[in-house]
Amino acid sequence: YFLIFAVMRLTKPTLFTNIPVTCEERDLPGNLFNQLMKHDPSTVKGAETLMLGEMLTLPQNFGNIFLGETFSSYISVHNDSNQVVKDILVKADLQTSSQRLNLSASSAAVAELKPDCCIDDVIHHEVKEIGTHILVCAVSYTTQTGEKMYFRKFFKFQVLKPLDVKTKFYNAETDEVFLEAQIQNITTSPMFMEKVSLEPSMMYNVAELNTVDRSGESESTFGSRTYLQPMDTRQYLYCLKPKQEFAEKAGVIKGVTVIGKLDIVWKTNLGERGRLQTSQLQRMAPGYGDVRLSLKTIPDTVNLEEPFDITCKITNCSSERTMDLVLEMCNSNSIHWCGVSGRQLGKLHPSSSLHLALTLLSSVQGLQSVSGLRLTDTFLKRTYEYDDIAQVCVVSSEVKQ
Repeated sequence: YFLIFAVMRLTKPTLFTNIPVTCEERDLPGNLFNQLMKHDPSTVKGAETLMLGEMLTLPQNFGNIFLGETFSSYISVHNDSNQVVKDILVKADLQTSSQRLNLSASSAAVAELKPDCCIDDVIHHEVKEIGTHILVCAVSYTTQTGEKMYFRKFFKFQVLKPLDVKTKFYNAETDEVFLEAQIQNITTSPMFMEKVSLEPSMMYNVAELNTVDRSGESESTFGSRTYLQPMDTRQYLYCLKPKQEFAEKAGVIKGVTVIGKLDIVWKTNLGERGRLQTSQLQRMAPGYGDVRLSLKTIPDTVNLEEPFDITCKITNCSSERTMDLVLEMCNSNSIHWCGVSGRQLGKLHPSSSLHLALTLLSSVQGLQSVSGLRLTDTFLKRTYEYDDIAQVCVVSSEVKQ
């Protein structure tokens, strides 16, 4: 062959590490080791016993490549002969388990390459698949005698998974959905978590619950230095609320299973950036039955033997059947309902709701459960029972004052 082909991966350098050797002054070497470390150019002045130095070292091997990072490589074709070669075409493809990608910056051939000259190219690719990757580099050219030459080289490497992401969903009674995302660093080096955000689906608005308000400023619950050490796990919490136009459609929001996707951005070593975006997160749609009863307003603390008001929302979750509802209120040992039991609420059409204001009082102090509501559909003669709807703290009037 007239041409020599070279491929090198481009990565950031690393800080030089050494092994400090020291001893006490009463030992035989005395202060010799300490003096040698002070004069060593690779040590940190004033902190010579630290393993991490101030100097940078070039990569000594191919290193690890993680999903979401950018793979960069330097490709060089050198004319090692004493003849001029023509029509040089350099092509770089990346073969994965599912596709083959062309990474060449230019598809045009170089007219000629003189002796001791070279063609250089730098390729970049954001890795989006794990597993085996093969960089296929091919060169074709024509000699002075008109003979067409062609050769290829293969470079195989593995793409590893950097993060382990687990999600948990909690469905609240108020149509809110809480998402807990557990993110674990499964690499061998610490990560700086630049951003972890949730992009909600079109039916939801999201509120991030990973910050606290301190003196008017938002501060991360993980502190000012959001580093994630190897094998450490961090929990992120988000609250999703239905948009107003969908919140009133009980049948629609009930069946929504697509919540959104997580967008994670991190940095490693000397600022190497990585990004991962999960697929659409799915939740199990909650089953409310035919009729759903939820509380819109209720006080946290009430006075003993003093009436207090609550507001209930009753929703017909059926998409086809109209209901004719009757409300019954059953007293318990501690909770007593004020009002007429057995009253007609009227007809409730499919996927529609009504708000109901009720009054009750408690005869026992402590944390009491609001129970004893019964809804009867006179069309089907079916009764729906609602107990332990919510809890209120009952205190004496002297304590509250």
